[in-house]
Amino acid sequence: MNQDLLSTPATRPNLPSLSVGELGRAIRSTLEEAFGRLRVRGEISNFKRHGSGHLYFRLKDEEAVIEACCWRQSAARLAVRPEEGLEVICTGRISAYPGRSQYQLIVESIELAGEGALLKLLEDRRRKLAAEGLFDEGRKRPLPFLPDVIGIVTSPTGAVIRDIMHRLRERFPRHILLWPVAVQGDNAASQIADAIRGFNALPAGGQVPRPDVVIVARGGGSLEDLWAFNEEPVVRAAAESSIPLISAIGHETDTTLIDFAADRRAPTPTAAAEIAVPVRTDLFTRLLDCQRQLVGCGRRAIEDRHARLLGLSRGLPDADHLLQSAVQRLDDRVERLANAANNHVLHRTGRIAEFAGRLRHPRDQIAAKELALRGASRALDIAATGLLAAFRHRFERLAAEQNLKRVTHHRVDEQRARLSTSSALLESYSYKGVLNRGFALVRHGRTVLAHSSEVEHGMLLTLTFADGDATAIGGSSPPPERTPPSDVSSAAASSDPLQEGRSATPGRADAASSPAKGPQSTRRSSKGSDPKQGSLL
Repeated sequence: MNQDLLSTPATRPNLPSLSVGELGRAIRSTLEEAFGRLRVRGEISNFKRHGSGHLYFRLKDEEAVIEACCWRQSAARLAVRPEEGLEVICTGRISAYPGRSQYQLIVESIELAGEGALLKLLEDRRRKLAAEGLFDEGRKRPLPFLPDVIGIVTSPTGAVIRDIMHRLRERFPRHILLWPVAVQGDNAASQIADAIRGFNALPAGGQVPRPDVVIVARGGGSLEDLWAFNEEPVVRAAAESSIPLISAIGHETDTTLIDFAADRRAPTPTAAAEIAVPVRTDLFTRLLDCQRQLVGCGRRAIEDRHARLLGLSRGLPDADHLLQSAVQRLDDRVERLANAANNHVLHRTGRIAEFAGRLRHPRDQIAAKELALRGASRALDIAATGLLAAFRHRFERLAAEQNLKRVTHHRVDEQRARLSTSSALLESYSYKGVLNRGFALVRHGRTVLAHSSEVEHGMLLTLTFADGDATAIGGSSPPPERTPPSDVSSAAASSDPLQEGRSATPGRADAASSPAKGPQSTRRSSKGSDPKQGSLL
């Protein structure tokens, strides 16, 4: 080796140099051309589903390990879902991944490798569904004794449906509804689950009758052939069914997961028909047997009652002897009753005679009643006379009261009229009426001035008119005289009845006017009862 390293370039072989990428691509091309498509058997490990939908895992056995990859398009079409520890056979091609310098298997399809892998997967699935309670006995429903409608989920072309219909026809013909499905293949599980749910979705009393019991049946086959009845959708649909369900899958030795979820398991499809309906002839036979037993029991009961009655009758005394004794007692009672009746009549007759002797003669009783009636009549006359006098006295008193009320009302009306007249007269004597006719009341402070001689020079005077008060100073020079028109003076003289002593110039109240030019005239009330009625100007 050392000699090769130290050799000169002239002695080295003439080999081309490749880059790492070129070498990787060359190896991948060589592998893909050399192997092409192939099937590899192994156990799945390190399974991982990427977010992009691609599947990555390893296939291993006792000797080697190979990386495997399943692209998203192929993963959607896989018949078997990869699981950790599952032994499978993968179909695909060999390729290489230069980025890691490793070769890998590009998987296109996966199938289970033998019954061992299937049984392991089946057991794992059974444990999982059992843990969810789908196989509990408490969920199972009893089958109807004689269903009117039977729903069957199976293949329409197989021998299973013919065997079931033949057996039902022999035992007890019933109305049958067939839901055709595929019992093997990739779509079998979904079709079976849809059929079970479809029967449960039928409304009661609808155009299509709702089955009273459902039979899911298939003929015998290998574990792979029966695998559709081990799928989770089928098992869950059977567990959720509200209609009682009978599973009849394969032969008696075949077991599927739907058998655990069904309400009843039949070893064969024919046995499922036998479980679903009874034998009509057996029912007739049982009915006749029951009838015979009923008649026999009734006959035996009557005979037993008759024997007991005879036995009891032997223990009874002689009827004739009992009747003779009773007749003798009856005769004795009749005789005693007749004697007692006679004695009773005689006693009552004596009592009546005794009471008759005590009674008074009706004539005496009538006379006594007449006497009592006369006394009551006299007492009634006296009472009526007194009552009549009392009523007369009361009536006279009421009449006097009414007359008094009438006189009182008349006097009140007279006094009210006099009061009204006096009020009107008093109102006419009030000085306020005089003020309304143009006169004025002259005061100095609280003192009423009735004469002009009482007015002093410079005295502050208060003049009260009909519409208010005014002030004036006594002793001031009088205003120039105004000659009123002749027609006004004559009209005033003719209209005012109190012309005596009235001032010629009532428009100005000057208490200090000269006596020659403007003397003041005053009028007093005849009675002088009002202090304000002192002097009117």
